[in-house]
Amino acid sequence: MTIASAKYVSLITLRKSGEAVSSPVWIAPLADGRAGFTTEANSGKVKRIRNNNAVTLQQCTMRGKLIASAPVISATAEVVSGAAHDEVHRAIRSKYGLIVLFIGIGDLFAKVIKKPRTPTAIVITFADPHIAAAHDH
Repeated sequence: MTIASAKYVSLITLRKSGEAVSSPVWIAPLADGRAGFTTEANSGKVKRIRNNNAVTLQQCTMRGKLIASAPVISATAEVVSGAAHDEVHRAIRSKYGLIVLFIGIGDLFAKVIKKPRTPTAIVITFADPHIAAAHDH
């Protein structure tokens, strides 16, 4: 199993102080051996990635509890737009299916109550090329 085929992954980013922050995310493999996930454009993880793109990933539970036997993977993260953004969104929809649809319904309600969400996409490039995220979803 590759890190991108895991259902939940803990993304560890660094604050300016150097403090590590762990966030559980959905992740999907991309065709070129990288992986991606979606998040809110104004989230803390986006701000931390823009400040320092070095990240680590480790398989976790839905609530973010690390799976002790899972390897820690070093990578870099990049906030993307355009075609790369669309590719990540398609990969997430393909892997997670109906769950993504339900979240989209929540986004519609947020717009109605004037709290619009701005989704963005992050692409992960693995430090070790042998960790390629196999396109196995």
